[in-house]
Amino acid sequence: MAGTLYVIGVGPGDPELLTLKAVKVLKKVQCLCVPKGREEGSSLALSIVKGALDLAGKQIIEAHFPMRKSAEARKRRSAQKAGGPGAPDHAACELDAKWDETVEAVLSILNRGTDMAFITIGDPTVYSTFFYLYDRIIGSNPDIRIEIVPGISSITAAAARAHLSLSLADEKIAILPATYTDDLRDILSAFDTVVLMKVHKVLPKVVAVLEELGLVDKAVYVSRAGMEDEQVVHNLRELAGKELNYFSLVIVKK
Repeated sequence: MAGTLYVIGVGPGDPELLTLKAVKVLKKVQCLCVPKGREEGSSLALSIVKGALDLAGKQIIEAHFPMRKSAEARKRRSAQKAGGPGAPDHAACELDAKWDETVEAVLSILNRGTDMAFITIGDPTVYSTFFYLYDRIIGSNPDIRIEIVPGISSITAAAARAHLSLSLADEKIAILPATYTDDLRDILSAFDTVVLMKVHKVLPKVVAVLEELGLVDKAVYVSRAGMEDEQVVHNLRELAGKELNYFSLVIVKK
C-alpha cells in the first residue's frame, strides 16, 4: 500500500504560525519534499519548519525549478491535455523535466509505503507550487492518497500585521498577482479590498494608478510578514526608488 502525501502550508515565515496539525504531521513523517526556486541557496519553507521542530534523521528531498516559468508550464500542460498544440520551447522542456524528476522522487518513496510531506510557504491552495505537481502525481498513480493541511497565508498575516480588516459584512475582496495590472482600475472600482501579490517589480506602476484614483493613502505595503525583517509601510510614496523584497504585497482598503 502506498504511503500518504501530506501537503503542508507552513505559513508566511514565523515558525510560531505553524498550525498544531502541521507540526503533528511533520513530526510523524520521515521524509520531506522541499520546493526551491534555485539550485543554490536555502529554502524559506524549510527554514520555517526548522524553527519549529528538530528534523534530525529525516530525509530531505529538494525540488528545484525556476519559478518564473512555472505558471507557463501548467497552462501549456493543460492545453496539451485538452488537445491543443502547447508546443514547448527549450526552457519549457527543461522545466517539465525538473517537475517530472520531482514526481519520480516523490512516487519512489510513496510507493514503498512511506508517508512524506511536501512543504510550501503560506497556504497550499493559494498561489502554491504544489499544484504544478498534483496532476502529474495523480496521473501516475490515481490511488495515491493526498491530504492537504492548510496554513496561514501571507494575505491574512499581512493584514494582521497592518491592523487591517480585509472584509466586513458584504464587502468584496479581490486577490491577484500584481503583474496583472491591465484591469487594475476596474478592479479597484469594483472591489472594497484589493490585495496585490508580489509587487516588488511593479510598485511604481501600482502607485501611479492609486494616485490617479485617489487611493494611495488607503493602501499599505507589507513585506516578509511575520519575519524578523518585516516591513509595514503605510505611505507608499516612501518606497520610491527603493529595492523591494520578492515576498511583498499591497493591500488597498477603501
